[in-house]
Amino acid sequence: MALFTGKGDDGTTKTFNCPPGKRISKNSAIAEALGSMDEVNSFLGLCKVKSKATGFSFQSKPLENIIHEIQENLFIIQAELAGADKSLEKLKVEKMEAMINEIEKILPPIKSFFISGGTELASLFDVSRTLARRAERRVVAVQESLKVEENREISEHTRAYLNRLSSMLYALARLANHLSGIKEEPPSYK
Repeated sequence: MALFTGKGDDGTTKTFNCPPGKRISKNSAIAEALGSMDEVNSFLGLCKVKSKATGFSFQSKPLENIIHEIQENLFIIQAELAGADKSLEKLKVEKMEAMINEIEKILPPIKSFFISGGTELASLFDVSRTLARRAERRVVAVQESLKVEENREISEHTRAYLNRLSSMLYALARLANHLSGIKEEPPSYK
């Protein structure tokens, strides 16, 4: 397979659900959502590498394995967005919720916002959290346009997973600081 075909030189691309001979604009809601999801997934690759270097784990599972599982799920979401017959199962949402809840149990309670930083890994998770929120907004835009244009929807479990993803990444940022002995710093608002 070639790394390029030249077919997109006119500003179009193809997805799973494109009829033969039809292409979509690279500026479309779906292309934008797919690109945003790719940004999250790629940045999580950096988080995974940095996590492996720390040796941190949660519930005997290395953080890099947790991140890899998230990346696998993001590929399923991207496939669904592109029109493939794939979607996340409810169990994946429940598993993420359970992990967030378990991480939260070992962290100090949240009493305010925190200034990003502390450790490099925590900062990377915070950036990935913001990318995930943007990707979620882009997927919501696709959801809204699909309802009107194609009478199809992004599955409810996919939408729930994306909604939980930013919480998971926030929990991982806090966990990285906690495991490093770094105290979170609230903004002074001064």
